[in-house]
Order: sequence, then C-alpha cells, then structure tokens
Amino acid sequence: MHFFRPLLFRSFSLLACALALVLMTGCGRQSKTLTLRLAHSLDTSHPVHTAMEHMAAALEKTSGGTIRIKIYPGGLLGSERETIELLQLGAVDMVKTSTSPLEGFIPGMAVFGIPYLFRDEAHFWNVLEGDIGKQLLALGIDKKLRGLCYYDAGSRSFYTKDRPINSPADLSGLKIRVQNSRTSILMVEAMGGSATPISFGELYTALDQGVVDGAENNPPSLLTSRHYEVCRFYSLDEHTRVPDVLLVGTETWDRLTEQQRRWLQEAADESVRIQRDLWNRKTRETLDKLVEGGVQIIHPDKQPFQDAVRDLHASFKKTESGRWMQAVLDQE
Repeated sequence: MHFFRPLLFRSFSLLACALALVLMTGCGRQSKTLTLRLAHSLDTSHPVHTAMEHMAAALEKTSGGTIRIKIYPGGLLGSERETIELLQLGAVDMVKTSTSPLEGFIPGMAVFGIPYLFRDEAHFWNVLEGDIGKQLLALGIDKKLRGLCYYDAGSRSFYTKDRPINSPADLSGLKIRVQNSRTSILMVEAMGGSATPISFGELYTALDQGVVDGAENNPPSLLTSRHYEVCRFYSLDEHTRVPDVLLVGTETWDRLTEQQRRWLQEAADESVRIQRDLWNRKTRETLDKLVEGGVQIIHPDKQPFQDAVRDLHASFKKTESGRWMQAVLDQE
C-alpha cells in the first residue's frame, strides 16, 4: 500500500490543479473570446518563451481578438511530465515540452534522445521539416496530444561542479541529472555516469546541495537557469539534439473550427521562425557570457563519447525508436 501512496497523491494533485484551472477559466469559455492556456517550464527570458509570446500576439491579431493565449511559464503548473498529463486531462490547452519526457507518452519520440544520431544541424532540420518530423508530431493523437511545431533547443552537453568532462571516463562516479527519459538514463549509464532524473525547476537546488554533481543541457538553458553559478565546467561533447515541441490537446483542437485551426497553426509556424533566429543569436552570445561568468569551456574529442554509446545504438535496433532511428539515418 505504501508503494501506491506517492502515485495517489500525485493523481489527486493533478486533478486538483485541473479543477482549479477549469474554475479560473470556465466562464471565459462561454464568451466570444476563446482563451487557450499554455504551460511550460522555462524562464521568461528564454527564446522559446519570447517566441510563444509572439505567437500569442499574432494569433490574437489574426483572429480579430477572438482567440487569446494565456502563458503559464517557469513550471508554474508543474514539471513537463505533469503539464503533459494536465493536457491529457483537458486542464490546459497547450504545452511546450522537450521531447525527452514526451517519450514516456509517445515512444517514437525517444529517437531524439539517441546520442550522436544526427550528422549535423542541417541533417537535424531536414528530418524535422520533412516527412519524418511531421509523422512524429502526429504520433500522439491517440494519446490526446497533437504536435504543432518544433522549437530549436540546440545540442546538449555536460556541465559539472568539481571537474571537467574530457572523456567518458571522467563521468565515472558522478551523479548526472537527466530529464525524465529512459533514453537519457541509458545514455549517461553507457558513458559511465550515474543518471538521476530531476525536474528542471528543482535542479539548481539539487546542484547547490550536492544531490547531483552535474547535468546536461544547451548553452542558453545553462545561462538562463543560472546553473553556471554552481557548475564551473562546461564540456561541449554535444551528445544529443533534443528539440522542444509545442503540443495542443486533441479536445481543444477538435473544438476549434477549421479557420481557427489554420490561424493557430500559422501563428505556431511563425513563432518557429522567430525562435530559431532568437536561438542562434542567443547561443552565440551565451558562450561569451558563460566565460565572463567564470565557466571553463571544454572542447573534448567526441570520438570516445561516440564509441561509448555504440552498443546503445545497437540495442535500439528492434524497438519502436530503433525503427525511427533507421529512418533518420537514411534521411539525406
């Protein structure tokens, strides 16, 4: 019975949150203005949040003020996994999440967590903007999750408190925070580290108090989260390219008219262009700011890291994510 108590508490918390959101916005559903509730876990200074603000403004303008988006940033409504569950319950209308926690709901999304899968940035975007990317966005419809677009989240690398990571051997004995993703856990373990899933909102405290010795993320997230205040080494091994995804609940999508759906998709597509431009500029600026903040940037040889995950690649071959992995490898 004790085993089920955390699960029961979590379920009741989600239901309570769902009820509160419905009560807060239920009256607005009957008015001429439709308000869509969007949740995410990022800081308001993050390029993705800025792009979604542009999306909200564009949608309101295009719809003549009949559709608005209310954004709940910074994990206000819970972790990424929790907001995905709220989306399934219909308590929120849209969620921005990394594809890593999403793989627990849509197994095919695990393909993005496979390390060193994409040859370069051009290959990555050819996949996302082509048939493979579109098919992956549609995989969650039967789970009440419809993908609208991808946002650039760059490449992920290790950052640590007490020692630099020059090779996989340097990860030995270190507890590394990962997203709630089986693929991420397997990757860190294949490289010799101890993977520890922790929500992004709790990570600063976990690093500061020594619960974990490091984490892995892209440069802008390392800066905006202020994790660089605790972790002074950033090793650009660039092991994965894990995009963010903007989801809309199928219940919300089904309520929209064809015209409203076009307006929403067009606003989302416009936000992608804005976000990628903001992301590229932010990434260039970020590395300089991290150095100014006292972070040592390491450029390790990537070959030992690639060698360390070779068996991991092979283990995916007969899985759902392995089928998508092969499709990505075949993509020009």
